[in-house]
Amino acid sequence: MLNTTHQSELMQLQPTILRFTQMLSAVLQLDAEVVDANLVRIAGTGPYSKFFGKKLNTSSRIFRYILETHQEKVVVKSRTDPLCDGCTNKTNCRETAFLGVPIMIEGRCIGVISLVAFTVESREKIKENAQLFSDYIRHISELFVSKVLDMNDSEHGLDKVFTSLIENMDQGVLVLDEHSRVQYGNTPALTNLNIEKEELVRVEVNIQPLSIHNNDLKGHQQHIISLGKRQELVVGQFHDIQGHQLFIMAFYQPNTSFSNNEAPKAQFTGVIGECKKMQQLKVLISRIASSPSSVLINGDSGTGKEVVAHAVHNMSDRVDKPFIAINCAAIPDQLLESELFGYVKGAFTGASSKGKTGLIQAANQGTLFLDEIGDMSMTLQAKLLRVLEEREVMPIGSNTAVPVNIRIISATNRNFSEMIATNKFREDLYYRLNVIPIHLPTLKERGKDIELLIHFFLDIHTRKIGVSYPGITPAVMLRLNAYHWPGNVRELSNLIEYLVNVVPEGDVIDIDLLPPYFEGTVLEQKNDHQIIDESIMSLEEMEKIRIEEAISRLSNRKLVADELGIGIATLYRKIKKYGLSSHSS
Repeated sequence: MLNTTHQSELMQLQPTILRFTQMLSAVLQLDAEVVDANLVRIAGTGPYSKFFGKKLNTSSRIFRYILETHQEKVVVKSRTDPLCDGCTNKTNCRETAFLGVPIMIEGRCIGVISLVAFTVESREKIKENAQLFSDYIRHISELFVSKVLDMNDSEHGLDKVFTSLIENMDQGVLVLDEHSRVQYGNTPALTNLNIEKEELVRVEVNIQPLSIHNNDLKGHQQHIISLGKRQELVVGQFHDIQGHQLFIMAFYQPNTSFSNNEAPKAQFTGVIGECKKMQQLKVLISRIASSPSSVLINGDSGTGKEVVAHAVHNMSDRVDKPFIAINCAAIPDQLLESELFGYVKGAFTGASSKGKTGLIQAANQGTLFLDEIGDMSMTLQAKLLRVLEEREVMPIGSNTAVPVNIRIISATNRNFSEMIATNKFREDLYYRLNVIPIHLPTLKERGKDIELLIHFFLDIHTRKIGVSYPGITPAVMLRLNAYHWPGNVRELSNLIEYLVNVVPEGDVIDIDLLPPYFEGTVLEQKNDHQIIDESIMSLEEMEKIRIEEAISRLSNRKLVADELGIGIATLYRKIKKYGLSSHSS
């Protein structure tokens, strides 16, 4: 028999149910609706976000079916389903798919929670994830209704229900009031922020987007969460729900923090890395930045030589003066001379009638960066040596030298010892350029810096392209860490830009998006220090076996999730991913 009391049990909890429904809709990216046993709308989103407390005035055959049979119902072909026969609203119905789950208390059905699709894309989402969504909603529903039974035990029953719902979410959630003060954080949020619940209440918390111009983008973005003097980089998104804001964190987090006092200087923005070699490099840059002495940066192609040159310039007294960069290997020798030294009117056939100021003169008081200096001809090397010795430049066709005050930073991936021995590079110029040598390590030598660089480039390329910040699965991170990176940091940046372009909006970068050449990557298994080829046993295969074994042994999904140390929603996603049985043993 259906509940026919004047105000249903669900209506007594309407504010909390509405907040829950809005949160559920935001997480699953589908519209949701809740009705009680009297077919009164308790809560809803999208087209169902109004007329709360009123009985549905159109045909409610599907809701009635669920209320009477106590069975969930999935409709992925609207208008053709037998339950839709005779519906008076059939011709005007805009729903493309429907998933309804009964709300059961002690054998009674007191209402229905439903997900509704209005587009072909949303219909496919329900069709492909029907069991996953119904299991998830049923689990949350069971948690929710258990609180209904004792809602009169405390004046704060509504708050207890709401916080219980949030506490059982896999994603970290912060609840903020109308003044943007944090009122509550669930366990995953506290873990992400590395803070205790008691401290969260005491400390001043501020959340700001990392990229202000990305505010209008939908989906997850990077935010700086200030906790007193400490700051954490967190990926998440805001949702407004009845005077409260929910900051819902992504499942993936960059795991990066810094304090206000120890925040990296702006000059080191592009020099990303915390390995020993990169820390030594940063110390060296800090020490030599203010010197006028020449710097020679040596490193393999793609290791970031120009980034380091910029860092030296930005930390020097010349920071507000020009930084002029030129690639000596990319410009023909005859053109390079006129680019570097400039020329006067009529210096040669085809010369501009106004003459031209050379890059050396343009860099006066600042820094001249000569990339691939090893490709410069012997003739130009002699002229450059004169500039370094005399601190003046002679434009082509001129008889008057122009004084210059520049610092030269050069870079190469060539072996100067061999070039000097074979008379391809002047030894005296080499010693002039190599006053302060800097060697850049390859990316493979930098260990866990790869992960820092991945998140750095994810932020760079999502902002450049104008898309949401995507997650990246542990399996992908493991492959990228194991790869040998012949193209170094440049290759990693290019790969991340590619992945940001191809990953579906709001999705996570999974292993199937990686280019084919990552398939043969050998991974290191930390236990017993064994090297396991993925063709023998991948981490995903091991995870699948472990989940399958736990499901067959334990009585319900919650016990399985607890044993595996993951949330229930994460468990359902993995069951779907690996094609395992979604029914309890």
